[in-house]
Parts: sequence; structure tokens; C-alpha cells
Amino acid sequence: MDNTDMKQIQWFPGHMAKTRRLIASNLSLVDAVVEIVDARSPLSSRNPEMDHLTKNKPRLVILNKSDLADDKTTQRWINYFRSEGSEAIAVDCKSGKGLKSILPVIKKSVLKELMDKRARNGMTGAAVRLMIVGIPNVGKSSIINKLAGSKRAKVEDRPGVTRTKQWVKLDDNTELLDMPGVLWPKFEDQDVAIRLAFTGAISDDILDIETLAMKLLSYLAENYPESIIERYNIDISDNETGLDLLENVGKKRGMVISGGEINTERAAITVIDEFRGGKLGRISLENPPEKEL
Repeated sequence: MDNTDMKQIQWFPGHMAKTRRLIASNLSLVDAVVEIVDARSPLSSRNPEMDHLTKNKPRLVILNKSDLADDKTTQRWINYFRSEGSEAIAVDCKSGKGLKSILPVIKKSVLKELMDKRARNGMTGAAVRLMIVGIPNVGKSSIINKLAGSKRAKVEDRPGVTRTKQWVKLDDNTELLDMPGVLWPKFEDQDVAIRLAFTGAISDDILDIETLAMKLLSYLAENYPESIIERYNIDISDNETGLDLLENVGKKRGMVISGGEINTERAAITVIDEFRGGKLGRISLENPPEKEL
């Protein structure tokens, strides 16, 4: 992505620094770590410090919002995480798809060694304690509530809602330690920041919505052109810029103000909202890294 016209994005509220300390100080209380990522951008939606923060704890990576992502790309990501030593599954917190497999996978795969040891020692009733982590707005609280069968965790469609740790009892044998969402001190790679902005992990208040929409449209034109053609009924040519595409969306939706000028801000809000709502189709924003031979 071309970042020349996008201001540098920084995002590290004070409560996120506290989260790093909370993770480190509470890690000894749990048997495994459950990490939630966005299936559309699994690597960008992982805190790069998480490997270090969670040390050598067994881990399950949950690719949430998989119903919004490209199926084939999601499977490649699952294979990637498994090759890196973490079990991985795809779920969708809104529809509930895949959620029932989370606890069985943890107990039969992620914690198989621990569960076998407990069985040999007659400790089958001992509770499994899990720490659940993820960046803001990745659907962590929604997954917890589905697993717990009640509104245990606060849910809002904006980043940074969960501010303190809380224990949630899932069943008689499983307890979950919910940690606040954590990003990182600074974005070394602005492409990562932009992908997070596309999905809403970064507050829209610190971004130029029109620039963001133009970048998204340019990405879609190159990688998923049918999503633009089918949704907005506009042609895509090799010469069109993100601004051209945004203005065409505004024209097609009748977003014209005095003097025939296109209301590009309104068009931008529409494009971003429709992408986040899945109305542009199943789209992945990044591919797994290529393994070195």
C-alpha cells in the first residue's frame, strides 16, 4: 500500500500498557492462552509482543469473523499457525459457527498432555484455566459471552471497551481470564495500521475516513474487483485511482451536493461501513508469510 498520503498512525492508550503488565503477572494462573485474531488480517491483528508475553504457554489461535474472510485464505492461515506450533481454528462470533469446537480442541489437542497427566493422577475434575487475549474490537467479548451462555463481558463495536481483567466461569471445569485488548506502542509498518483501520480496530476518530476508503477501494480493485463491480455497479479501469473509485461510488449512490460536487466523505463512510458489515463479500486483507526453504 502507498502510505505517502496517510498520516502516521500511533495507538497506545495508557490502559494498554497496563494490559501488558497484567498478562505477564497473571500468566502463571492459567494452563493455556487463547488468542483471538481477525480472520481478514490475522497477522496484523496480532500484537507482535504476544509471543514474548505469553512465553511457552500452550496456545489456541482463533480466527474470528471468518464469515467475512476469503475461505481459501483462511485455511492457509490455519495451516500457517499450526506450522508455527499453535493450534488454530476459524469461528464466527455472530453466527456462532465453530464456537462449539473451541473447548474440545483445547482439552483434546492444545492441553492433551496436561489432560492425560491429570487423568493418570485421578484429577479429572480439576478446572482448566485459560487466558483469553486479543486486540480491541476483534470480537473477544462476543466469543466469551457465547461460550458462557450469558452477557458476562461488555460488548461494544468500538475499540478499548474491556479495561480490567475478569474471570468468567464457562462450566464446572473451565474458567476463563479475560484480559483487556492490547495493541502495541507504535506501528513500525503502516500497512499493518491501515489494515487495522479497515476493520475498525483503530478508532475512526484519529483517521481521515476519505483517505482510508480510497486505500480500501484501491486494494479491492486490485484483489477483489468483483466486490466493487457487483456492489456499486461501476466499471474498473487500470487508470482509476482510489479517488476516482470513491467519486464513482458517490455518483452511483446519488451522493451529490450543490454544484454537482460528489460528497466523498459520505461515500467513504458508506464504503467502510459496508466493508465492515460484509456487504462487499468475503475479503481477506493479507496472506500468510511465505515459508523460507
